Amino acid sequence: MRFTNTSNPVLTNKAFSVQADGDVMTIKGTVNKSLLLFLILLITASLSWKLAASGSELLSQLLWPSAIIGFVLAIITIFAKKYAMYTAPLYVAAQGFFLGAISMVYNFIYPGIIVQAVLLTAGILGVMLFAYKTGMIKVTQKFRSGVLIATGGIALVYLASFVMNLFGAQMPYIHEGGPIGIGISLFIVIIAALNLILDFSFIEEASHSNAPKYMEWYAAFGLMVTLIWLYLEILRLLGKIRR
Repeated sequence: MRFTNTSNPVLTNKAFSVQADGDVMTIKGTVNKSLLLFLILLITASLSWKLAASGSELLSQLLWPSAIIGFVLAIITIFAKKYAMYTAPLYVAAQGFFLGAISMVYNFIYPGIIVQAVLLTAGILGVMLFAYKTGMIKVTQKFRSGVLIATGGIALVYLASFVMNLFGAQMPYIHEGGPIGIGISLFIVIIAALNLILDFSFIEEASHSNAPKYMEWYAAFGLMVTLIWLYLEILRLLGKIRR
């Protein structure tokens, strides 16, 4: 069976092409594992927040190492799906430490911004799930293609911005406030939110395709990747608005 394409690099057709010999993936199992990963994320983010509040030196020690470790674990999970039950919890734990540290930075500059970002992320997740389950947003081929193209474009822009930063230059508007900078961030938040719809659709299709049981962990990992991206983009958007 061929699944719905998504712009999430984790939830691809190839990732779920393996057929189960025994227990199969279910929506309930994926939801339970997603909730467990989310709980780990909250715990480690809260711990990182408290540690980061202890001083700037500890903050810097938490920020970039956890981001690098999280990236490495994500790559390992993508190429070693059978071990997602081990690597996915480690990934969200590392990302939790990163999110707690980066959130402390934003909260120091813009007090109260974290509560707004958390509530908006949770609200968007709920709205997207409701819109998908009720059919308000239908996952058509045009919808998938549009989100995929937009997400790919955003990835290329971020990559170009990263390369430019290595040479001491900055891409205009991406990291700036003002109407254009805010508009760009708002657009990225919308695309990240729409990626949740594609993730929901893909997980539902995969659960009816006899995918092996361990893919529940992998699917939950993919959903967390999108959710973390959404939170970070909301944080950037609110920071630009406050600026």
